[in-house]
Amino acid sequence: MKAIVQYVYGGPEVLQLKDVDKPVAADGEVLVRIRAASVNAADLHFMRGEPYVARMAFGLRKPKNERFGNDFAGVVESVGGKVTQFKPGDAVFGGRNGAFAEYVTVPEDKQIVLMPSNVTFEEAAAVPIAGITALQALRDGGHVGPGQSVLINGAGGGVGTFAVQIAKSFGARVTGVTSTTNVEMVSEIGADEVIDYTKQDFTRSGQRYDLMIDIAGNRSWSECKRVLYPKSAFVIVGGLSKKPWLGPLSHSAALIVTSFRASQHVVPLFLAKLSKEDLVVLQGLLNSGRVRPVIDRTYTLSETPEAIRYLELGHARGKVVITV
Repeated sequence: MKAIVQYVYGGPEVLQLKDVDKPVAADGEVLVRIRAASVNAADLHFMRGEPYVARMAFGLRKPKNERFGNDFAGVVESVGGKVTQFKPGDAVFGGRNGAFAEYVTVPEDKQIVLMPSNVTFEEAAAVPIAGITALQALRDGGHVGPGQSVLINGAGGGVGTFAVQIAKSFGARVTGVTSTTNVEMVSEIGADEVIDYTKQDFTRSGQRYDLMIDIAGNRSWSECKRVLYPKSAFVIVGGLSKKPWLGPLSHSAALIVTSFRASQHVVPLFLAKLSKEDLVVLQGLLNSGRVRPVIDRTYTLSETPEAIRYLELGHARGKVVITV
């Protein structure tokens, strides 16, 4: 089968389309014929081996795992022994290392669920990491609830577009901060108010919020605290820093240090934990129509390096998807 592999750290040029052995479903596993996958910021860090501290997990000198990608959607081709939840022909989506490929095997009790019939393979593949990051940031980090006011800084990107819709599903009033080109889209997916950061400094608007989800990671604590009520929550999801040793962690650390003794509850750099239970939550939101993935561009499997280059520019509108 065809798969994207990388043998060294570096830019998109290190990603290669190779023939590799097709996996076989073992007991308790399903073999999925992948129809679509999606690109995430985590893929960029893995590709470059940055920040360097992450190489403790990735591999010090070269990647421990040569396979690439995580989010997928496809059709179950076969099942191993003792599998009861899935059967051949089922449309599924989830997360599994090595998803930039024609096939992947996934334990049935891990990050894989049935795909709602009202979404495409491309839309389903856009969901896992970005959707779960948004869900866990809002629910677990921010304890969002009905009637709360939520500010999402970076509402036009992959995580941001999910955060807007998921916050609305919790009954919150949502304000999204994004660029001029994304204002209309962010409004269409449910934001009650949209701030164009090229025209207005949201930190000086005079408005206050119960919760801020900081995905863009481009403002200091002294700026952000101006928009937060006392006892409100501030969840750090991303950061712009590309310092090789700490990367976005340096932004998170600076916010934590400077917010010391603040009355607000500051939740540091939010790393999502993929779980079957949260995929089921997202499955329900997709099925009900309360969440609809926003897809910017699609690329073929052989064009994966180009997809990564585009995502690295930092201007993706929603998600970037790979069709297989």
